[in-house]
Amino acid sequence: MDMLGVPMAEKKRISVDSPATAKSFAQHLREGMDRRGLKQADLIRMASQRGAKLGKSQVSQYVSGKTLPRRAVVQLLSDILEIEPSFLMGEGTPAVSAVSAASSAAAATESAAELTGLDAEPMGSFPTVIPAGSSAISIPDPPGRAEARPAAAPEPRIHMSRLDKNTNSVNSASSHPEGIIMSDAIRTFSKSSKLDNVLYDVRGPVVDEAARLESEGAHILKLNIGNPAPFGFRTPVEVIQDMREQLPDCEGYSDSRGLFSARKAIMQYAQLKGLPNVSMDGIYTGNGVSELINLCMQALLDTGDEILIPAPDYPLWTACATLAGGTPVHYLCDEQADWNPDLADMEFKITPRTKALVIINPNNPTGAVYSKDVLEGIVEIARRHQLMIFADEIYDRLCMDDAEHVSIASLAPDLFCVTFSGLSKSHMIAGYRIGWMVVSGNKRLGSDFMLGVNMLSNMRLCSNVPAQSIVQTALGGHQSVKDYVAPGGRVYEQRNYVYEALNAIDGITAVKPKAAFYIFPKMDVKKFNIHDDEQFALDLLHQKGILITRGGGFNWPEPDHFRIVYLPRMGVLREAMEDLAEFFETYRQA
Repeated sequence: MDMLGVPMAEKKRISVDSPATAKSFAQHLREGMDRRGLKQADLIRMASQRGAKLGKSQVSQYVSGKTLPRRAVVQLLSDILEIEPSFLMGEGTPAVSAVSAASSAAAATESAAELTGLDAEPMGSFPTVIPAGSSAISIPDPPGRAEARPAAAPEPRIHMSRLDKNTNSVNSASSHPEGIIMSDAIRTFSKSSKLDNVLYDVRGPVVDEAARLESEGAHILKLNIGNPAPFGFRTPVEVIQDMREQLPDCEGYSDSRGLFSARKAIMQYAQLKGLPNVSMDGIYTGNGVSELINLCMQALLDTGDEILIPAPDYPLWTACATLAGGTPVHYLCDEQADWNPDLADMEFKITPRTKALVIINPNNPTGAVYSKDVLEGIVEIARRHQLMIFADEIYDRLCMDDAEHVSIASLAPDLFCVTFSGLSKSHMIAGYRIGWMVVSGNKRLGSDFMLGVNMLSNMRLCSNVPAQSIVQTALGGHQSVKDYVAPGGRVYEQRNYVYEALNAIDGITAVKPKAAFYIFPKMDVKKFNIHDDEQFALDLLHQKGILITRGGGFNWPEPDHFRIVYLPRMGVLREAMEDLAEFFETYRQA
């Protein structure tokens, strides 16, 4: 009998000293999937049928051996694969699980509860105990994972050698002078459960696999991230010289909003773009736009608040909204309409909980530049439903083909708008980390939100001061990026070549980008039998050494798109497009 009165012979469970590691668990998981002919997407679908939720990135981490799941997830996966949990944990053989239908349903319910944060089992001295006669299996947390957030602090545990076996009390004669000695069980620390549904595949599992291949000597062509410097794009000389001259004056913190000179230049630039009611106190510099997006989501969203974000999106928006406790709701952009937002879909998805809407214009990953008519339609929707507008305009100086960029805030003087931009792309200085946000329009509507922004801005003290020191020169001097995006320029010509090369591949179509560095081609999923875009990305990586970002990484709902960065020089792009065409000639996803 154990300490809770259950016969030990009737308790089927994995020992705390299970030999499982993340790598060995992944190996056994893949073996179990192979036995049943299942893919990662099947695990996600079958988990959903059992009332539980597994994210794509979450499953990928388990399959690639990056992390060990919690016990509820182990139980769920063993039910799906119809094998004993002990096999997944490195004990025993892949025998078909003896769990009865009723017990399996109960286990699935328990798994669903833990996976969705409902009725989660608190960390304690003993694992869950299955009543005598039950064939269900109780699984303690595997080594390397612990409950993300215990409901209460665990009760102190003591060595049995320190326990009076007759009274179950501590033997005071051998008490440790500093108190009760803890047991030999080692507490480990897992990532926060808040990250379970966070996705950032621009630097995700496929990128991790590319790094592994590189470590083994493979050459990988990285078409996954818009980082100009590795492809030979240089920062304007006058910008570098300005920073060198000002470095001695940049050793201390600046105002939390930023240097006066930087904010003054940003304010004047915003005024030229037609943003209404702009003032110095509504301008904030950041370590790139990324930091400021995260800051705004934390300042605005309460648990359950909804925010409209485009699909496809730049995934940081969805990730930051999720981490802040909000609920991202994705409205569709229409590929047949040059990837402009579908206004009917946008309005259809507004609920009483919707607080704000996001536009990314020019768009990443599609390269779309929204027309003034579309922007006016978005403003009308925001006006009708009293929504705040966030406008990500980091690529506003990289428009091609005479496309005119219009800032949505210039069309909405009566609404509360926050506009984001920066120098990372327009001045090829992504590593300098300098971006900004400008508050405009009816600021009274967001006065309390701005108190939160001020607090968070003060908490991080300030953004990179040397990078701030170049903003005035960068915005006021010669805009060398214009040479890149004009006919004959590198970005312009490389965009044209990649667009034509992709559309020449049987089964691939692409809308011509009007701005930025990206193109978002569509694959004929029937022709290529594609049902898992992450698997497609891995297959392309393994067969051709080409690293791209799958469409699902941008929260696109179908496995039929991927993003290519067309920053490499023309010779490299030609080789890449030839390899890509060769790949699709024979590719059929298993």
